Amino acid sequence: MAFQTYLRQFNVCRESHNSDGGMIAMARARYGCLGLGGMGSEIVRNLLSKGEVPAVYNRTRSKTDAMVQEGALGTYSLEEFVNALERPRIIWLMLTAGKPVDEAIFGGGAFGEGLAAHLEPGDLIIDGGNSYFRDSIRRHRQLKERGIRFLDCGTSGGLEGARTGPCLMIGGDEEDFKLAEPLFQLLTRDAGGYAHVGPAGAGHFVKMVHNAIEYAILEAIGEGFELLANGGKGEDGQPLYNFDLAQIAELWCKGSVIRGWLMELMARAFRKDPRLESIKGVVGGGSTGRWATDEAWDAGVPFIVIAMSYALRHRSRQPDSFAAKVVAALRNEFGGHEVVPAK
Repeated sequence: MAFQTYLRQFNVCRESHNSDGGMIAMARARYGCLGLGGMGSEIVRNLLSKGEVPAVYNRTRSKTDAMVQEGALGTYSLEEFVNALERPRIIWLMLTAGKPVDEAIFGGGAFGEGLAAHLEPGDLIIDGGNSYFRDSIRRHRQLKERGIRFLDCGTSGGLEGARTGPCLMIGGDEEDFKLAEPLFQLLTRDAGGYAHVGPAGAGHFVKMVHNAIEYAILEAIGEGFELLANGGKGEDGQPLYNFDLAQIAELWCKGSVIRGWLMELMARAFRKDPRLESIKGVVGGGSTGRWATDEAWDAGVPFIVIAMSYALRHRSRQPDSFAAKVVAALRNEFGGHEVVPAK
């Protein structure tokens, strides 16, 4: 382990002594990070890069060990994790939405009693994942009954943003936001940004809409480049053009109306694989898009483009579509249109 990494850990873990050699107290971490997947690990690296040593915990011990090697303060139980933090404790959760978040906070499964059983009034939990905003409203209410603070924080920027400076959309009580604001300032000190966007659930509501917009943008980029890859059709039925897709993506990053980070990433992807031949067109994700579509329709917002983009994600996961078979069969029956035999 590098000396600087060792020194950071020593400064957090050291025991202070008085002039008689008696132990006074043990210094503790200002912040804790629970959940060390892709995004959680990058949040920890962000803090470490700024001289902050967070306490970390993950159910998979090897992930905790990996962060310890990079300078974090490792803990191996929820009780040890909570006891490693200064009071009032400020804990960043980065977990998969739904049941894992509830179990981590309130207990269940591998989390045993859960965080709340070990926390004290005034401590603060920040859910930095993609939780459903109505779940966040409920968790805020349940924790408030115990005197425990809660903020919901939509986190955008991907892995790169989490490490160098994310975009943070924060919901919750103003007093709780002020308590955690030094952490938000630290995470976004060099890049990114943060804002308190409203009361409980507001942060995850804004992130839900953000992700829904992202669905539509990604689909539009995908369809545009599919046409470019096709090259148009000449009179002989053959492609008219053989475009360098990386060149076009890079060009569109320079002064174009559609320039931006996603286009920069597109250029990067095409440089690695000019025709994306190494991957299948199966698109993951989906929960935030479904939630946003449901909320939009309940509110009377049409959501036409975003809803279609969400539906296309599901279609991308099907090796064959029964609905498409039905349409093909009907067209064959009523019009004698050609069908493609199954192999």
